[in-house]
Formats: sequence, structure tokens, C-alpha cells
Amino acid sequence: MVRGVAEQMSFATRLRQLTEESPAAPVVTDAAGTISRLELDTLSNQWARALADKGVRQGDLVSIALPSDRRFIVAAWAVWKLGATPQPLSSRIVPAELRAILEVASPSLVIADTELTDAVRCWDTTGAGALSVDPLPDKFSPSWKAPTSGGSTGRPKVILATSPATADPLLELAALFRVRPGDVLLTPAPLCHNAPFLTTTMAVLGGGHAVVMPRFDAETTVRLIEQHQVGWLYAVPTIMNRIAKLPPEVLDSADFSSIHTMFHMAAPCADWLKRWWMDRLGSDAVWELYAGTEVQAITMVGGTEWLTRPGTVGKPVVGQIKILDEDMQPADPGVVGEIFMRPPSDVPTYRYLGASARAVNGWESLGDLGWMDAEGYLYLSDRMTDMVLVGGINVYPAEVEAALEAHPMVESCCVVGLPDDDLGSRLHAVVHVSGAVTDDELAAFVAGRLAPHKRPRTYERSAEQLRDDAGKMRRSAIRESRLDRTETLQTPTLKTSA
Repeated sequence: MVRGVAEQMSFATRLRQLTEESPAAPVVTDAAGTISRLELDTLSNQWARALADKGVRQGDLVSIALPSDRRFIVAAWAVWKLGATPQPLSSRIVPAELRAILEVASPSLVIADTELTDAVRCWDTTGAGALSVDPLPDKFSPSWKAPTSGGSTGRPKVILATSPATADPLLELAALFRVRPGDVLLTPAPLCHNAPFLTTTMAVLGGGHAVVMPRFDAETTVRLIEQHQVGWLYAVPTIMNRIAKLPPEVLDSADFSSIHTMFHMAAPCADWLKRWWMDRLGSDAVWELYAGTEVQAITMVGGTEWLTRPGTVGKPVVGQIKILDEDMQPADPGVVGEIFMRPPSDVPTYRYLGASARAVNGWESLGDLGWMDAEGYLYLSDRMTDMVLVGGINVYPAEVEAALEAHPMVESCCVVGLPDDDLGSRLHAVVHVSGAVTDDELAAFVAGRLAPHKRPRTYERSAEQLRDDAGKMRRSAIRESRLDRTETLQTPTLKTSA
């Protein structure tokens, strides 16, 4: 039986309990060093008082636009101690995106290094050092987090969790995620994204040690794993790919022996890449998770089970999932359709600010496509908005990107559909490469991996990575910018179709 909120332990109480047990135990490590449980507890007490002086009250949303370091975590705990809700943002957020988010979130304060906006008060984390370090009255945040999501459209929405800031549910989730008490967790992706924010919070609540990085770097990640004897690693395919393509002299000396679990999520993972990691960590250590920030349902699969069904993201372990066809009828096993999810007992897990859910009879969709086999294992295809119709045949860009990213020179890529007089749409690949490789070489590489209609007709190079450190990509914006110059990309410099 689920206990009422008043009977559960608040985040603040849990941190104070852990601090009393072992005040000097390391809790957060960033590029500047390590802070202890006592330092996190007392600093967040001071920051909470500073935020209260700025007018933050229980139930408020507070936006945190700091780099992924100790200050981000201290700020979140300060917000929770006031019974308010942290709303993570990127420290590099552009003004237009910030304005759009503030319109729907209406935070009482923005915590940032600089004055990001005049639309709401900002606080730059200074001036709290003289305030009391004593515990504050215990309060519960009615919603423990409110991350943002732009999805494939780039239009921001805030996803307000319906669960309060109580430790019990997150400790149960940590056990499901194979996080052991006292684990060292490494989160190379930005804390402004939901999963890194979640896993770092689980680390602290579980009495563990969270290692965070202000910006992902593959070689630094490998070094941190060995230096801190990381047991639990958060990853997305982008992170996995960049580490796998490090120079042999780096990988040959890398020590991954401390890792008992690596969880990857956020984007489809190529078959070759998953197997590369299983070869190094062991199949029992590599796990995959599929869920949205909304968490209507969660699927999980370990590497050993995955090898019996390559490509699956597992069966639901939380909530329910079903596949519906274009007529909104249940799809047969093996038939691609839209993925719909429903939370356990139909209890809402979130509330949108600035958006409405796509729902059919109580089942909700995040716009993903996939299929289930006869035993109920889920397989992902792509997002509905990303699918490209080439000559009347559905092509899923994620599959094409996985084939391209298997090339040793391709760091990241984005495949989009552009108008074509003959086929309706043709595939165009934007690639970020680490060395010299010609279009003909890329075409020859994918020719052995993809059917003719799935091969890009044109290529271009990007000077920057196309996915961020959380594995996210604004595909719609990339496609839109290419539509303005379709004519210059119209004539292929090579033939890729049979």
C-alpha cells in the first residue's frame, strides 16, 4: 500500500539523514573537485534562505540555468528545501527559447550566472555565504521536477511531474535501474536534460557519489571512469559512439572493469555499437531503457536478453504499451504503428504546461513508431514526424543514421527528406566527420548495409556535432534550413540507387 506524502521522507530529510551517518562522504564531483554530504547539505540550506529572500515560496517553479557542475545540484536541493520545484534549463539557452519557456512555466526566479532576461527575476548564486547553515522547516515540493522538452518540433513544453519530492519512489526507481546503495554514478550528459537530472538525484538520495561533467568529452569520460571507479554509467548512443571511436592507444589502456551497469537511452542505438559495448563490459552490464520524460510507461532490456532478440528495447516494466495502426486499431505483431502508453492504474504521472497530450481513449503517444513481437517485446522504428516517404516506401532516418555512424570517420549525422520530383522525397545526409572521407566512400559504405531506397542521394558536411551531449537533435530545424536551398542540393554528385 502506498503511503501518504506526510508519512514519506522528504528529499531534505533524506539528505540530512545521510549527512548525519557520514558527513565527510563524497557526494558530488565536478571539474573543480569534490564536495561532501555535509557541504551539500549546508550549502543548500544557505542557498534556500537566499532564494526565500528573493520571494521563492512552496509550490513555485524555479528555473535553473547553470552549467552541469556542483552549483546546479546545490541549487536543486535548495529549491526542494523550500518546497518548490526545480525547472532545469541549459546554461547556453538562447533568448528566444528562454522567452518561450518562461511564457509557459512562469517561474518565480531564474538561477543563472548572468542576467538572462528582464521578464523574471534572476539570481547569480552570490551572496548566500553569510546566511545560516541550520536546517530549514521540512517541506515537500508538490512536484519534484519540471523539465522541458522540445520534441522534434523544437516548440518548448514543460513536463511537470505529478509526484512530490519524496525519497521513497525514487529509491524504488533506483533499484529498478540497478543503482546500488553507495554507487559511484557518472553522468556525462547535461543536467538540464531529464535523465541526467533524474539519475544524479537518485545517486544522492541513494547515498551515492555523483560525478558530473560540464561538457562531454570522450577521453575525459574514460579517465573519470577509472579515476573514480564508476559503477553505474549513464549513456546515450552519441556518447557511446564517440568513446568507441577514440584512438586505439586510448581504448587499449582504458579500464572499464568497475562498471557493473551502463544504461543507455534517449535515442535508438545501432546494433554494432551495442555489441561493441557488450564486448567490453559484458552483456549482463549493458542495459537499455525506453521511456519519455512523461514516464507513462518504461521498457527495459539487459544485454543478455537482447542478444536473443536483437533490436528490442524490452518489455514494459512500468505501465502498459500497445501499437495502433493508421486507423487507431491494434496492430498485428510485427506491424509498425504508433506507440501508445498508459501509466499503472491510470494514475497521471505528469502534467503538460504549454502543450496537450496526443491521447486515444486514455492511451497517450509521444509520436514514436515501432512494433511488438508476439511475446510483447517492443522494437522502435522512428518518430512519426521524422519518417520519410521515398517512392511510396516508408524510410526511417534513424536506421540510415545508424548505418552511416558505423563508419569510423562519421561522428554524428542527420538524415532528412527533401522534395524530389520523381520520388516525392529523397534522402539527404548531413554528416560531421573526424577525418577526410568522400561522398563516394560514404555511399559505398552504406551500399552494403542499406537497401537502395534507404541510401542518401546527397551528402553535406557539418562543422559541428549534430547531436548534443544528451543525444538530442533538432531534425525539423535542420530539414527546414535545407529546404531554403533545395536547388543547390538537388543534383546528386553520385548515384546510390540500383
